[in-house]
This record gives sequence, C-alpha cells and structure tokens, in this order.
Amino acid sequence: MDATSEASAEGAKLWGGRFEGSVDPVMEKFNASISYDKAMWKQDIQGSIAYARALQKAQLLTEEECSTIINGLEMVKQEWTTGVFVIQPSDEDIHTANERRLKELVGDVGGKVHTGRSRNDQVAVDMRLWLREHLQQLAPHLQRLIQVFVGRAEREKQILMPGYTHLQRAQPIRWAHWLLSHAWPIVMDLQRLQGLYTRVNVCPLGSGALAGNPFQVDRENLARDLGFQTVTKNSLNAVGDRDFIVEYMFWASLVSSHLSRLAEDLILYSSREFGFVELSDAYATGSSLMPQKKNPDSFELIRGKAGTMAGNLCGFLMVIKGLPSTYNKDLQEDKVKMFETASTLLGILQVAAGAVETLKVDSEACQQALSEEMLSTDIAYYLVKKGMAFRTAHGKAGEVVRLSEDLGCPFSELPLDQLTKISSLFTEDVSSLWNFEHSVEQYSAIGGTALASVNLQITQAKEFLNSFSLFPQTSVVS
Repeated sequence: MDATSEASAEGAKLWGGRFEGSVDPVMEKFNASISYDKAMWKQDIQGSIAYARALQKAQLLTEEECSTIINGLEMVKQEWTTGVFVIQPSDEDIHTANERRLKELVGDVGGKVHTGRSRNDQVAVDMRLWLREHLQQLAPHLQRLIQVFVGRAEREKQILMPGYTHLQRAQPIRWAHWLLSHAWPIVMDLQRLQGLYTRVNVCPLGSGALAGNPFQVDRENLARDLGFQTVTKNSLNAVGDRDFIVEYMFWASLVSSHLSRLAEDLILYSSREFGFVELSDAYATGSSLMPQKKNPDSFELIRGKAGTMAGNLCGFLMVIKGLPSTYNKDLQEDKVKMFETASTLLGILQVAAGAVETLKVDSEACQQALSEEMLSTDIAYYLVKKGMAFRTAHGKAGEVVRLSEDLGCPFSELPLDQLTKISSLFTEDVSSLWNFEHSVEQYSAIGGTALASVNLQITQAKEFLNSFSLFPQTSVVS
C-alpha cells in the first residue's frame, strides 16, 4: 500500500482525518475491541435508531434522511441476526463496524447519524442497554433458585439435622431451616438488584465526547425512546462513569459468594463422612482412576468461580482508581470484565438451581448425626426457666457435660441423683430434654428453627416472590 492509500485508509476511520500514514499493525490489534464488543451489536443499532429520530426532531435530518438511515440500520441488524455480517480489518469496534456497513448500504447520508455524537457517549449507552437486558434475564434465575429452596423446605420440613458453628456440631435444626438460610441471602440479592437496575437504567446518550450536545437534541425524549428511566445530569461524568459496571460486578461477586458458601456446605454434606445428601448424576462427575467416586464438581466449580468473580471486580477497580476525568481508553477493559462476569454468573445460577433441586437428602443419616451433647444448651435453658441466672446455668450445664464424659454415658442415662448434686433444680421432668424434636420446637421466635417459624419463613418467601418486580415505574426526571 502506498502512502496515499495508507492516508486514505486512516482517513476512513472515525477519527482518521488529522492522521497521516498507517497505524502499526500490532497497535491496530492492541487497540481494537471488535472481537468482544460485537456482543453489543443489537444495542448499538438500537441506540443509533433512537438517535436518528432525535436528530430528525432537532431538524438535523430530514424525514427522508431519517427514514433512509433507520431502514439501513434495520438491514444491518438483519445481517447480524442472520449471521452474515462481515467484520472488516478496519473495524476497530462495534460502532465503527455498524456505521461503516450503514454507509455501504445507504451512502454518505449514513454518516449523519453520528452528528453531535461521540463513541464516548455511544459506548456508554450501549453498555447500559446491554446490562439492563442482562439484569432482566438474571432476575428469573434468582427467583427460580429461591423457589427451589422454598419448595424443598416445604416438602422436607420434618427432617432434623445438626446445625454447625466452626464446623462443629452445635444444636439440632430442621433441614428446611438450613435450606431457607441459603434462600434469604438470594432474596436480599434480588432486592439489591432492584436498586442496581435503577442506577443502570440511566441514559448518557447526548453527552457527546465530554461537553454535551450542541444541537438541542431532546435528551429526555431520547431516553424515553430507549426505555430509560432518567438521563445523566453531567456530560463530563456521563462519558467516564463506569460505577454501574463496578456495582454490577460487586453485586455478582456477592451473589457468587453466597452460592459458594452453599456449595461448601453441600460438598461436605455429600461426602461419606457426612452422608446427608447425594448429588444427581446430572450434576456430578466420576474419577478417571477411581471408579467408586462421585465428585461434586458442580458445587466445586461454583465455589471456584466465585473467586473469578471477585477477581474481575478487583481488577476493574484498579483500572478506574486513578483515571483523570471523562473518557480514557483504559475504560475499554470494562467490557471484557462485564461480559465474563455476566456469562459466568448465568451459569452459576442455573447449575446451582439444578443441583439443589435434584439432590437427594438422606433423612436417616441426618437424624443419626444428632447426638445428645448437642442438647447441652437445652440443659442451661431448663435451669433458666426454673429461675437460675443464665451464666450460672451455663456453668451447671458444663458440669453435666463433664459428668456424662466421666461416667461414659449419654445425658439420657445420667442418674437423677447425680444431677441433683449439680443443682437441686433438676427434677424428674429433666427427661423431657432428651428429645431432639423438643429441642428444635423451643426455637419458635421469628427466624427460629421451630416448625411454626419455618412455616412463617416459607410464607414470607412466597409472598416476596409473588410481589417482586424488577422494574420501577418508568419516568424521565429532568
């Protein structure tokens, strides 16, 4: 290619007018983002169609020009939809590619769609449109996961199991109570998603490169056309703001952490040492060497990918922490992290729901894991109910534990005369303590593991699901 051809090629770029010669091929590749931001082709066309309408209303396009541009953009959309769109080496990004193809289809009038617009506000609106659609896709998966927990809890609320602190047997609880303990963080995640959606659903288009739009484009009407709830308030901030991406990645990391803790529990519970649950073959794998093994790979992957999610968040926070105002090319890193986080989270949610829904719980193994030393706190409560101060009662319960160990027998076989030596408040009715159902049922306050409390949780979770809506009332605030 001679110097004249090189200059012509560079001049064809959206930014090429003042440059001479060609960009170094390594730099060309290093600079390009089309390989991944092509995922936003639909949103880029959607934004351009709305912007063309706004330009017509501002009398910068005739009705015929606007119609020609929109028809051309619809043809570009059809090419993407049918998979025949051809990316050219000169296409730096999705904006360049779509505009280049538009001009090929409709001629120079296609260049008018960029009047007063910059790729800075164009990419910002594309990302918000893309993420908004993604959040709408995620919400039903979170709802389904809650439904899985609630459905199992309702069917299996009679099963008792050990509850743990420090991974040590602590007190008897209901299996349903454990299930619901993992449902409520997802409820909170859905509530956070509502706030996140509101902050994503803000239109930056019309901010230009940084100073705003000089052509009296009606930004509020443009926002309505694109389904946004409001518009950004400051053009400098609008083109450089990626807080909504950071917040999304934090939210996704938090969801992943919640499911990682679920995964850790079920990895342990599915081991032979616990034996509480067995994973469906659909969500487990075998060993290439040891044929007897059934590995909980679904939950191990969920646990591992939670680290990837946190890494994406921390990595992008480091990108933005020292940037000067408005747009900088460093922000091109946002899409890689956002897309990877989005696809990973979608997989995590689907696998988690399927694995929990299909696993089998062994109620007998759960029951057999209960042991009478887990009733030690009940002994203290027994004495408290008879008037003893809790700290004193706690010490007396400890003496009962030591007596049981010294005599080598469970609580239920301790002689009453030995118990009365510890406290005269022990009487024949102490025998009622040696019952796990009795122990569980005393925790009847809201949030407890008693049957009534579990039933209330189920009702409340169902009410939340029935009333949940991701979408706030649409309005554009000036």
